[in-house]
Amino acid sequence: MSELFRLLRYARKYSPALALSVILMAVAGAAHAMLPILIGPIFDRVLQPDSPEARVPLPAIPGIHTTFYLDQIMPFPVHNVWTSVAIAILLVFLTKGIADYCGNYLVSYVGFSAVTDLRQASFDKVLREEAQFFETTSTGRLMSSIMNDIDKIQLAVSQMLADWLRQSFAAMGLIYVLFQNDWKLAAVSLTVLPFVLLPTARLGKRIRRATRSAQDDQAELSQILQEALSGNAVVKSFNAEAHESERFHKSSQRFKRSNLRYIAQQALPSPIIEFFGALTIVGLLSYARIQIKAGALTSGQFTGFVIALLMLYEPVKRLTGIHNIFQQAIGASQKVFEYLDRIQQIREHPEAKPLPPFRSLIDFRGVGFHYPNSPNGFAIANLNLKVRAGEVVALVGPSGAGKSTIAGLLPRFYDVTSGSILIDGHDIRQVSLKSLRAQIASVAQDTFLFNESVAHNIGYGRRQASLDEIREAARHARADEFITSLPQGYDTVIGERGAKLSGGQRQRISIARALLKNAPILILDEATSHLDTESELLVREALGNLMTGRTVIVIAHRLSTIRKADQIIVIDGGEVRETGTHEELMSQSGIYQRLHELQYVDLER
Repeated sequence: MSELFRLLRYARKYSPALALSVILMAVAGAAHAMLPILIGPIFDRVLQPDSPEARVPLPAIPGIHTTFYLDQIMPFPVHNVWTSVAIAILLVFLTKGIADYCGNYLVSYVGFSAVTDLRQASFDKVLREEAQFFETTSTGRLMSSIMNDIDKIQLAVSQMLADWLRQSFAAMGLIYVLFQNDWKLAAVSLTVLPFVLLPTARLGKRIRRATRSAQDDQAELSQILQEALSGNAVVKSFNAEAHESERFHKSSQRFKRSNLRYIAQQALPSPIIEFFGALTIVGLLSYARIQIKAGALTSGQFTGFVIALLMLYEPVKRLTGIHNIFQQAIGASQKVFEYLDRIQQIREHPEAKPLPPFRSLIDFRGVGFHYPNSPNGFAIANLNLKVRAGEVVALVGPSGAGKSTIAGLLPRFYDVTSGSILIDGHDIRQVSLKSLRAQIASVAQDTFLFNESVAHNIGYGRRQASLDEIREAARHARADEFITSLPQGYDTVIGERGAKLSGGQRQRISIARALLKNAPILILDEATSHLDTESELLVREALGNLMTGRTVIVIAHRLSTIRKADQIIVIDGGEVRETGTHEELMSQSGIYQRLHELQYVDLER
């Protein structure tokens, strides 16, 4: 039950609305229970002209010994039983309708609000996770949990919670009416309830497991869908449509089987309830024949009792179905709470202070790092590196040497496992993440743009920037000319990941975004790779404007782009192998010279 109570805790701040809804549902339940009370007088007095017109007594209230009559609760005087019963029926349905409508709305308001808070909390928690989390967790599965799993929870704590309150109060009212009518007959009639409730309770655990299995299968389906759509160009290039279709088909079949297992289990209580209900009715009819013949029971009293009993079985049946829905929600919540409970690896120090504006030195001091469960055992060991303000420092080396990892340590996308990184003497683990990342801008090889307007993408780092400031950044990034030629200029929506733009255009918008942020430290990660010659020249001009007056760490594959760097660091196997300027490293006949010659040979070919 811990998951259920945890879900309900999200409704705590909406407790006034929830309390009012409970009261309204109790009123609706009491009104529902009044209906069989009104049946008896109709059969015994209204439909039998020879019977005496008499006042209709109401069920006794515990602790009060005075007998109340139906005509006493009428809003105005009445003169006969039929008038009393007719007005009472109308008032009961009116009261029930108003209370049920308002109570249902309030419960739904509480449920939707609580689940919206849960979805927001889940999104915020996942958003703050470190880079390693996203490297090891499928985007499709994350989306499935935040959307589909929480949809199951939403169904339970909004619509089903309202129905649970409605049916619970209706059942309590009807049970009270049954015992007021004939407590012995009621006790005998309700002996079948344990035979209904016990199997339902046992089925709950199976339903929870079946739900979790179905949700996992749905997450796998979402993963395949996301990959096939995102990588649509690759799928087409390799004629893999049939392969992806087969993957999707197999996953869909597993999802179907999981859902059918759930349906088979959750549908089982209904026929059980109906069978035991039929047994009860047959027994009651046999008993009623004897009692009516003996004059101990009127037909109206028995009809009211049977109607109350039949009305009771509907809430009981509904409650078992609601119980199954709650079990489904609990099963779906397990993965959501797993994400919420995950210990975040990149955390702020409890006493973290803002990082002062960068002035003089970035110092990698004895830095060590390794990826947990790395398949190739990659690690950075005892890295010492100093980057002074205003310098351009290039990191070069073979693929997989650790260049991007080192750059990712500075904004704390990863945390060092030993040693420290200092900015002006401040350990970056002791300052707030917001202040640290505010002073670092980056332009990556794989530029990510949002499916929004050009202006939105450029202004992403400074969302309060004016259009004039955005245009100025675009001009310095050599992007203003092509942007103004777009159909809606700066208001043009550029598609998912900037699909409507060329690679060079996307890169220049990324540079404009970094320019507008105006951070003192800049990381360029293979920023000119995969561009044609014309685009590369434009991007280099834009990068020249961006690098002016900033401290720059360049991760370079093309060595020709970093000849003028103040310092070139050669990384291999996670360690610094060589350090110097282009001329110094070329004279050492080491790794740098070998890489340079290999690239030169490639260019000659």
